[in-house]
Amino acid sequence: MIAANILGGCAVNVPITSRVQPLEEEVVSGEGKDKVLVMDVTGVISDKEKKGPLRLSSRPSMVAHVKEALNKAKEDDDIKALVLRINSPGGTVSASDIIYHEVKEFKKEKGVKVVACIMGLGASGGYYVAAAADKIVVLPTGVTGSIGVILLKINMEGLMEKIGVQDEVVMSGDKKDSALPFRPLSPQERELLQGIIDNFYQRFVTVVDEARPKADIKNRKELTDGRVFSAQQALEFGLVDQLGYLEDAIDLAKKEANVKEAKVIMYKRPEDYRNNIYSLGEDSPDALSLIGSELTGFGGALSPDFMYLWMP
Repeated sequence: MIAANILGGCAVNVPITSRVQPLEEEVVSGEGKDKVLVMDVTGVISDKEKKGPLRLSSRPSMVAHVKEALNKAKEDDDIKALVLRINSPGGTVSASDIIYHEVKEFKKEKGVKVVACIMGLGASGGYYVAAAADKIVVLPTGVTGSIGVILLKINMEGLMEKIGVQDEVVMSGDKKDSALPFRPLSPQERELLQGIIDNFYQRFVTVVDEARPKADIKNRKELTDGRVFSAQQALEFGLVDQLGYLEDAIDLAKKEANVKEAKVIMYKRPEDYRNNIYSLGEDSPDALSLIGSELTGFGGALSPDFMYLWMP
């Protein structure tokens, strides 16, 4: 608590932190007993908590939020389908893989149909998550693809020489300081890191190949060299099933689940307001706006992350 205002000698205490409240259901459209859950995968995919203003408060990470939402959905027998509303450039390899795994397990355990709807952007880890769905819909103006892996590393050696700063490292082995920003990679270090990247890349290709066999991506290198595709290109290459909007994805989910009439629901925090299928929570960021700001929440230059991430 802080003294936020002083009037007439009276201090008014205002809380600067708040406890995260459990998710609650909000009906945004439709009617009937059956339900279609719309769940967001928005922004950079990470297992790091989202920090509030001045870093005085935090919200669950995307991974934790997805797990919480899926756990709640498992307890509701009226939920017949799940729509993943994706607007993401991707994120860390592990966070993307965890969400993919959790959606696959949810689908298997609950026996529901899953449709991914790629909004403005569903690239790299965003597309990796979409591969967990039975069907993929993309907006006509959406961008997807970017199948590949990247490791971000900064070389500050020249800057440190200019300002007269030297690093001193005590370590147990000569590879322990690999990828630190104080010097360039040695050829052997680059080879070792490339081996890890190649392993993660092969996993990405395998996941997409299993989900989209018609795309034949193992024999079409242009699909897996990291480039992004327009919605129409993605459709022609077999990376998605159809072009459409969120309401089309919801209709497809109902069709896949053999449901004629259903309520469309979202899960939200009590302080959030949602009244239609395009509503976002107050903490939901724009997908591209977080490429810079959320990356500061990862290891950054001192501790690089392996990423399924598109960085325009």
